[in-house]
Amino acid sequence: MGASDPEVAPWARGGAAGMAGAGAGAGARGGAAAGVEARARDPPPAHRAHPRHPRPAAQPSARRMDGGSGGLGSGDNAPTTEALFVALGAGVTALSHPLLYVKLLIQVGHEPMPPTLGTNVLGRKVLYLPSFFTYAKYIVQVDGKIGLFRGLSPRLMSNALSTVTRGSMKKVFPPDEIEQVSNKDDMKTSLKKVVKETSYEMMMQCVSRMLAHPLHVISMRCMVQFVGREAKYSGLIPHLLGDVVFLWGCNLLAHFINAYLVDDSVSDTPGGLGNDQNPGSQFSQALAIRSYTKFVMGIAVSMLTYPFLLVGDLMAVNNCGLQAGLPPYSPVFKSWIHCWKYLSVQGQLFRGSSLLFRRVSSGSCFALE
Repeated sequence: MGASDPEVAPWARGGAAGMAGAGAGAGARGGAAAGVEARARDPPPAHRAHPRHPRPAAQPSARRMDGGSGGLGSGDNAPTTEALFVALGAGVTALSHPLLYVKLLIQVGHEPMPPTLGTNVLGRKVLYLPSFFTYAKYIVQVDGKIGLFRGLSPRLMSNALSTVTRGSMKKVFPPDEIEQVSNKDDMKTSLKKVVKETSYEMMMQCVSRMLAHPLHVISMRCMVQFVGREAKYSGLIPHLLGDVVFLWGCNLLAHFINAYLVDDSVSDTPGGLGNDQNPGSQFSQALAIRSYTKFVMGIAVSMLTYPFLLVGDLMAVNNCGLQAGLPPYSPVFKSWIHCWKYLSVQGQLFRGSSLLFRRVSSGSCFALE
């Protein structure tokens, strides 16, 4: 559970592929059994084949061999299985996050409370540092209960990215050729199998670690901000909120416009009835309008969600040690909500949204008196 520990349990990472293999094997066995039943129901041939020239056995179809019986882990259920393990891993990560949070603060040497005097098993007086429960209670007193989950969002994304990466790599490089070590193998054979299996796991671990490492770093830094009460890594939340509002707003508006405002009877031909030479022209204009609706709605909704983008960008550089994130260029914000309120009071929530006609806001230092 330390800062350098893998973020997803090995059982969660390898579970989807293991279950997929089991499902495929079950599908193949089911397909073979179906073939045997089908041959049993067929009527016997009129002339029995000569014993010296046996009839060639029927080969199972490709659909049977690839797990077409619909077992767990088949092609149709593989995404569902992977999503299940991602959700399960996210739940375990969220429940264990306070423990990792406290452990990380102890690892960096932050001891906000003095030690207490106690006795050990031998009766000698010793000093004890705060336990996990005392430390967690202190965090709740400072930041509230929600403070125990500081840095959880990027950690969840890091874990999900790592799990999806490992699952994708198992699809591209399936571990079917890796043989399990048996007690019947000699030393050289067993060692060769262990090296092959470890090399395969090392490849997946390194690739998933490299892809998820930026989010892991953000999560660690979000948590250690508790020490100095900084807010340098709080730009992720407004960016996520902006993306969520943009996607839902754009898709819902486009859906309602296409479903209730676009008339399917509009056509290129007079009367809207089309003709025999071009029967599909009746709905061509409606389809063209629908194809542009989402694009236009995207532009409109992006203007409304621009403040989220602005706040996220400002918090990414605020009080980071660079001159642009310090006074007099920018105040030091306590959180992204503080930044939002400041820009709202100054009338600059849409600062930078227009690059051609840039009007001076009323709260700007350049405003007319």
